[in-house]
Amino acid sequence: MKKFTIESQSEIDEIIRKAKVCTLSMTDGETPYAVPMNFGYRDGVIYLHSAPTGKKFDVLEKINQVCISFYVDEAMNIRHEKVACSYSMKFRSVLAFGKLEDITDFDDKVKGMNEIMLQYTGKTFDYNAPAIKGVRVMKVNVEKFTAFNRGY
Repeated sequence: MKKFTIESQSEIDEIIRKAKVCTLSMTDGETPYAVPMNFGYRDGVIYLHSAPTGKKFDVLEKINQVCISFYVDEAMNIRHEKVACSYSMKFRSVLAFGKLEDITDFDDKVKGMNEIMLQYTGKTFDYNAPAIKGVRVMKVNVEKFTAFNRGY
């Protein structure tokens, strides 16, 4: 039987690097709450940025535990075109679990923003003080990864 779980950290890192958007998920009491976000990633740390206020921060003040999901290589897999149950999706995915931390030091915020920019542009930037002061930069030191391979 084929094993679908991915255990290789290098493959987990590859999936995260290949993803274009992550979904930050949290719990608002008994209600799940999920937000798609841009991100950066390096050495088991996920960097996020946002406007300084919003519902996610209200939720995170209560319960700071998050799950961040990534998926790539999604494609329809059809074994028998006339049999509905033979349709499935191929994909690779990662779930990352940890606690969200605000980055407040100016230089550390710049480093976090540059990790995010590296994810999308492959380069770093200089930022003016109002730009950095006007954005909330956060990180998640990943405590646990789970990853899955379906159809590959």
